[in-house]
Amino acid sequence: MIEIYKKYHFGDMTAIYLHDKNTKLLGLTLLPTALEDKFCIKGRWNVESLVQVKAVGDPYPDGFSHGHTMRNSRTTRNLFFKEQLVEEKDNVTMVKTILQSDKLNVVHQLSYIEGEKTLTSVTKITNITESSLGIEMVSSYSVCGFSSLEEEERMGDFKLHRLRSKWSAEGKLDSARLLDLQLEPSWMRSGVQSVRYGEVGSMPVRKFFPWMVLEDEKYGYCIGSQLYHPASWQMEVYNRDDRIAFSGGIADREFGHWLKNLSSQETFLTPKAIITTCIGNVDEVSYRLTSAQKKNLTRVPEVEKNLPIVFNEFCTTWGSPSTENIKKIVGAVKGKGVKYCVIDAGWYAAKIGDWGNVGDWECNDTLFPGGLQDAVNAIQEGGMIPGIWFEFEIAGRGSKVFEKEDFLLKRDGIPIQTGNRRFLDMRKPEVIEYLAEKVIGILKKYNFGYLKVDYNDNLGIGCEGAESLGEGLRQNMEASQAFFRKIRREIPDIVIENCSSGGHRLEPSMQELVSMSSFSDAHECREIPIIAANVHRAILPAQSQIWAVFHKTDNEKRLYYSMANTLLGRMCLSGDIYDLSEKQWAIIDEGIRFYQECTPCIKEGKSEFYGLPITSYNHPVGWQGLVRSAENYNQTMIVVHTFKNAPDRIEIPLKGLMKIDRLYKREQVKVSIATDFLIIEAMEDYEGIGILLF
Repeated sequence: MIEIYKKYHFGDMTAIYLHDKNTKLLGLTLLPTALEDKFCIKGRWNVESLVQVKAVGDPYPDGFSHGHTMRNSRTTRNLFFKEQLVEEKDNVTMVKTILQSDKLNVVHQLSYIEGEKTLTSVTKITNITESSLGIEMVSSYSVCGFSSLEEEERMGDFKLHRLRSKWSAEGKLDSARLLDLQLEPSWMRSGVQSVRYGEVGSMPVRKFFPWMVLEDEKYGYCIGSQLYHPASWQMEVYNRDDRIAFSGGIADREFGHWLKNLSSQETFLTPKAIITTCIGNVDEVSYRLTSAQKKNLTRVPEVEKNLPIVFNEFCTTWGSPSTENIKKIVGAVKGKGVKYCVIDAGWYAAKIGDWGNVGDWECNDTLFPGGLQDAVNAIQEGGMIPGIWFEFEIAGRGSKVFEKEDFLLKRDGIPIQTGNRRFLDMRKPEVIEYLAEKVIGILKKYNFGYLKVDYNDNLGIGCEGAESLGEGLRQNMEASQAFFRKIRREIPDIVIENCSSGGHRLEPSMQELVSMSSFSDAHECREIPIIAANVHRAILPAQSQIWAVFHKTDNEKRLYYSMANTLLGRMCLSGDIYDLSEKQWAIIDEGIRFYQECTPCIKEGKSEFYGLPITSYNHPVGWQGLVRSAENYNQTMIVVHTFKNAPDRIEIPLKGLMKIDRLYKREQVKVSIATDFLIIEAMEDYEGIGILLF
C-alpha cells in the first residue's frame, strides 16, 4: 500500500516522499507545484527506494535484468525507512532521510537554497557491520513515479532527452520517445527494461554529457538532472510497471568497473547531483539546471567580471610559438580590447613542431632564447595579461617523465598508455611536488595570469592503487581536481581555462574550478555556432570559450560568421591576424565592440532556441537562431546563423515591445521589427549576424 509520507515545497517545486507500508521502502518523486493537485497515487506501480545501492554478496535484481541494471538489488530492497529530519540554516533547507539495513546506514540528503531553481542530492552510506563490505553500486539520486498525474500507464506521452557528445561535435540533443526505447511495461509487469548510459574514463563528456531530462508532453512539464563528477558516471531510466524511475551517480561495477570496500563504520559520500522540475520544455529545464552554476561566476578573479576577450596564438603559429611571433602578435592586437594573450602548445617542444616531450616542461631555447621572459614582457607591455598552456596530468613519449614508472598510473602492473601518452598518478605526493615545481613554479616565475589546462586522452576503465580500477580512477581524478585547487590557493588571481581536446571535460564539477572552458576543438569549422549553442544546455555561456579564427583570405561574410560565433559564449580570437587588411580589421573591431555591449546577456541571460533541426554538423542545412534575454538589464541579444539553403526570410517571435539598439551584420542584410516578430531578410548561405534589442 502506497501513501504520501511527506511533501515539501521548494520554490515552485514540490518534493513528494512516498512510503510503501508493505515493503517499508521510501521513495521520492518531484512535480512542479502547479501540478501538485493532479498527483495520482493510484495505479499499477510500486515505490522504488530513493537510494539505489548494491553490496557484494547480495543477490542481484530479478526481472531478466542482471547485466544491464543493478537497480533494485536485494541490498536496496532491504533498506527500510527509519526516520526523516529537516534542518534549516542560512536560507538552506536540508531533508535528511535515514534508511537502514543489517549492513548499511544510509543518509540521503536533499537540499534547497532559498530562491534557487534546483535541488541538490547526495547519498552517504556507512558500513555498520563488523567486517569490510564491498559496495558495487550507489546512486547520488533516484526518483520514481514519473509521471503520476493519471492512474493509467501512458508511456506514449514521455520523452527522454540526452546530450550526445564527441570530439568537435559536443552537445547534440538526442530526444527519444520512451516507446521507441522499449520502456513500455510488459503485459505481466515482470520483465525489467533499463536504458543505462554514461561515460567510462577520465573524459566525462566524451560520449554523453552527465545530463538527463524526462518530459511529459501531455502535461507540459520536465524533470532534469545533472551530475557533478569528473570520472566514470552513469544515468539510468528504468521501468517495470506503469511509472518510470530514473537515477544517476558513479558508474557501477558492471558499467564502470567500480567497487568500493568500506571498512567497519567507514562512510562514503557520493558525488552531488542537481535535479529540478518545471512547467516548460527541455530548454526551460536546461536553464534551471545551469542556473546552479551561476555561483561559479562569483568565485572567479576580479578581472573576469566583464568577460574579457582572449587571444590564443594556437591557430596563428599552429604549435610553434616563439618570442619573435609573440611580439608580432602583440603588435597586431595591442589596443584592440584583448585582455589575455595566451602562449599555447609547443613552447616546451624539444624541437620545433615535436610536442612529444609533454611532461618535462622545459622551455625551448631556440623558440624562446633565454626563456619565456621576453615574450611575457612583450605581452605585458602591450597591455595584456600573459597566459600559457600546460597538459600537466600527462607524460609524452619524448619526455623523461614518460619513463619514470613510479610517477605513472598502471593497469596489470604496466603503465597505461594511449598512443604516445601516459598518465601521471595524481594521488602521489611526489608527483604533486614535481608539478608544483614545474607548473606552479613557472606560473609564478614569469607572473602568468592565465593558465590553459589541456588533457588530450582518456585513461579508460581505471587504474591500480585501489580496490577496483574504477575506484582508482575516481581517486586519481579527485586528486587531479585537488591540484587545480592548489593552483588557485597559491595564485589566487590566476584565470584558469579548462580544455580537454576542447569539450571532453564540460561537466559541472570542473566548471566550479575554472573561469572558463574551451567549448570544443572546432577552431575554424562551419559547425562552430551549432556546437556553441548546444552547450548552453549544459554550461554557462559566460564560461564557454568560442574560437574565431581569421585568415587573410576571409571575405566579409566569413568574418561576420566567425565573429558572430563568439557571441554565443566567451570571445577567443586567433589566426593570421598580422596579415589582415584595414577593411577586415574594421569588421573585427566592430564585432569586438558589439560583444562588449552584449556581455550582460552572455553573463546573465536565458537562452531560447529557434530554427530548423540540424542533423549533419558537416553539412548543416537551414538556419539557427538563439535568443538570449537579460531581464535585469532590459537587454536581449539575438544571434542568427544560416547554413546551406538559407531561407529568404527568417522570423523570430519577440516577447513584448522591443526596439533595435545595435546590429552586427553585412550592409546587405535587412533587419526589422513587425509587431511581435523580428524579421531578417537577404541572409546568404553561411552567414552570421548579431542583434541587440532593448
